[in-house]
Amino acid sequence: MLYDNKKEEHLKPSVKPENPRFSSGPCPKRPGWSPAVLDQALLGRSHRSEAGKKKLAEAIDRTRDLLQLPEDYRVGIVPASDTGAMEIALWSLLGERGVEMLAWESFGLGWINDVVHQLRLKTVTQRIAAYGELPDLNEVNFDHDVIFTWNGTTSGVRVPNGDWIPDDRKGLTLCDATSAVFAMELPWRKLDVATYSWQKVLGGEAAHGMLILGPRAVERLESWTPPWPMPKLFRLTREGKLNENIFRGATINTPSMLCVEDYLDALKWVQEMGGLSGLINRVQRNFRVLEAWIEKTPWVDFLAVDAASRSPTSVCLKVIDPWFTEKSLQQQAEITKKIVTLLEREEVAFDIGSYRDAPPGLRIWCGATVETPDIEALLPWLDWAFSNVREG
Repeated sequence: MLYDNKKEEHLKPSVKPENPRFSSGPCPKRPGWSPAVLDQALLGRSHRSEAGKKKLAEAIDRTRDLLQLPEDYRVGIVPASDTGAMEIALWSLLGERGVEMLAWESFGLGWINDVVHQLRLKTVTQRIAAYGELPDLNEVNFDHDVIFTWNGTTSGVRVPNGDWIPDDRKGLTLCDATSAVFAMELPWRKLDVATYSWQKVLGGEAAHGMLILGPRAVERLESWTPPWPMPKLFRLTREGKLNENIFRGATINTPSMLCVEDYLDALKWVQEMGGLSGLINRVQRNFRVLEAWIEKTPWVDFLAVDAASRSPTSVCLKVIDPWFTEKSLQQQAEITKKIVTLLEREEVAFDIGSYRDAPPGLRIWCGATVETPDIEALLPWLDWAFSNVREG
């Protein structure tokens, strides 16, 4: 058999993670989760009933309180996960002025494709960095609207802070923050639009996105009408004014009340963990364990070059062993696939291969729903798997 290496068998670790789920999306459920938490879901009822609206409003209110949003920021539940929330923002807000597109990983590049090839905006500046790096944030023109990803899930690179965003900007900032919300401190007054999805840091279910709008974004919505047709699922205004009902729980389309119940359970867990600061501490604790292992492990390193911009949630790793780096790109991809497959067969780690468009490597989720002892148990297995594949 391909992995039946007797020489390496004695090195196999004896302790496995209790939860081998380290996927960067959908991410693992919260510790202690079971289907029983969904027993109170409002099934077979209209989401527009009083009971339905109450559930949706609770989800919005809990979100606002836990994220400590400014009072004049709106929170809405929208269709199609973080992707849907970002698409709504792009289609509804852009076109009034030039646009700056920042990208250093797959999803940022996807937003560039939307703006350049779908919306076909004329004045677009693309600031693109290679995987593992950031573009020069000091060059960004904030007279334009600026679209960026706070935390690059497929590259493991994040912006270190919001200091590069001026308070007196003329354009809007539109931030895809899906693997940062509930895991990192976000400077909300610097973000005119932020989006995220339930299945990332909170380990919730997919198909629903969250759209957070600051007052400057609302002003744009009420003063600017894009020249292109607006699908029903993207419409945030009614007769030239913001449709406030969307931000009170009257969703644009029918939500899954089963998913809503799961999201409410996750938010209640956040409260039990000490709120936002409690989750940030959990993320940092997980990341420090992985970081310490990387620093002493000669065959692996962060994909992110600068320590200040390394993501603590979606940690992307590259193999730096000369045996690996001397291989062709195709061979590197095959080797990392063998490592990933071996760990899955051992039921030690699921779904830790790098994103399909990223350089060959590993990607380990260190978000708040991951328990630190599981990260600690995983690390000897990573060494074992690499050694096994290298010598095999």
